[in-house]
Amino acid sequence: MRKVHTVVAMLLVLLLTAVSVNTVRASGYEQQQALIDRATITFKSFVSDPNMTWFRDHLSTAKGLLIVPQLLKGAFIFGAEGGTGVLIARDQYTGKWSQPAFYTIASVSFGLQAGAQSSQIILMIMTDSGLDALLSTSIKLGADVSIAAGPYGAGAKAETVDILAFARSKGLFGGVSIEGAIITPKDSWNIAYYRKNVRPVDIIIRGIVYNPYSEKLIKAVTEACMASKKPAPAAPTTTPAPATAPEPDAPVEVGS
Repeated sequence: MRKVHTVVAMLLVLLLTAVSVNTVRASGYEQQQALIDRATITFKSFVSDPNMTWFRDHLSTAKGLLIVPQLLKGAFIFGAEGGTGVLIARDQYTGKWSQPAFYTIASVSFGLQAGAQSSQIILMIMTDSGLDALLSTSIKLGADVSIAAGPYGAGAKAETVDILAFARSKGLFGGVSIEGAIITPKDSWNIAYYRKNVRPVDIIIRGIVYNPYSEKLIKAVTEACMASKKPAPAAPTTTPAPATAPEPDAPVEVGS
């Protein structure tokens, strides 16, 4: 049993290391900024995806977004998946979006499985309790907070849950399921990015730190939310043609 745990742990480490290495190579920036840049690209790609109509139209109702640009999953009997993402949240009074906080997501599984998969994930936090859970300590999706797959298409309906998961993936696995995954604040990255000993609640709620290089992400989310609030264009109406006035009767001569 100890060997089994060791194999699973090593697999998780390799997956998370691959995410970090790919992030650095992709941009040439330091790891934290590279991840934020990729999160911005991921968010924009979701908004422009014609299959993400519900996601796009309901952004203004979300309490927060956890954007994971790359969630890697690999398996051969034992399965493991992991990735790093950023959490931003909307102020309930001002509507402004917070600075990003860094998180990791990881899970393990056992069973008859084989293959590899790379996914882009956005978790849409729909309730205050869902956001509060993320701001505390590590949480387990499906146990500490309720989660469901995000609806697709304009006419789709969402379940009443704490978190809706939207995914775009490619690989050998048929679908994406992150129920049971553990989400944990990446404290070392938060401290490195803001150069201050901060926790997610300091970044998201108290707003005591700021990094100007996150503005592209905040701007992209803000603009998408504003677009989702715009009312649908009214159906064109046809103005009826004015009624033709009847011609006046010919004057009648009155004899004397």
